[in-house]
Amino acid sequence: MTITLSFSSSSKVWDDISWIYGIGHAGFEGWEIVADGNYRLDVPDNVKRIDEAIASTNLSITVHAPYSDLNLATLNYPIWRESIRQICMCIEQASAWTDRVTIHPGYMSPVGKMMPERSWQQQKDALREIGNVAADHGVLACLENMISLKEFLCRDPGELFGMTGGMPGVGVTIDIGHANTVGLVRAFLPYIPEASHMHIHDNFGEHDDHLAIGKGNIDWTTVGPAIAHGYSGILVVEGRNLEEGYASLQVVREWLA
Repeated sequence: MTITLSFSSSSKVWDDISWIYGIGHAGFEGWEIVADGNYRLDVPDNVKRIDEAIASTNLSITVHAPYSDLNLATLNYPIWRESIRQICMCIEQASAWTDRVTIHPGYMSPVGKMMPERSWQQQKDALREIGNVAADHGVLACLENMISLKEFLCRDPGELFGMTGGMPGVGVTIDIGHANTVGLVRAFLPYIPEASHMHIHDNFGEHDDHLAIGKGNIDWTTVGPAIAHGYSGILVVEGRNLEEGYASLQVVREWLA
């Protein structure tokens, strides 16, 4: 199995881009851009700054699309259309750097809870549209499993893979930390070989803390070998800072040795 080790930090979206030069120094091979804050890809100055920074490194690139205040399952049509627009725009821009863009599923609004089948269909229709744009640009839009907030779609592997199956341009990001918040880490392990992309970080099962690996209660003695022997692709360590990212990297290297 060939695994590329990458780093991402959502806590850095308002920081000056100079922080990314520490990613390679820490030993990572790639950077997953969180396309928010100073890294939104609908701002030309941001794109220019990111492009120049990437060109001065040897980092491979993946992108996490924006998700704040967006909802691909909403029944509010203008918000639904804007959510699709922002994600498609991100994919189009990101395609200059990568073939993997992670996206979040939608969630049940108060109205959506009264019509869950329609919310599900809104999500499916949005994914088809996003997937077509992604395919046209040589990208997989990878839908990510979600945390334990009950309103979110795609918290379990059956729903995640059922939502995405057979759609051109659409893949899956398995996030082990998210899976732990819903108590389904073991349920996701058989699906690892089918993942298009992966995120790893730790927590205690209550909150999406993005702790360093080994600092929460995830059983990495089981998860690590499942990844090492079942997954091929980019493995993103999501961390609060590079110091914790480096600590996680040392653990991951032991799995892959």
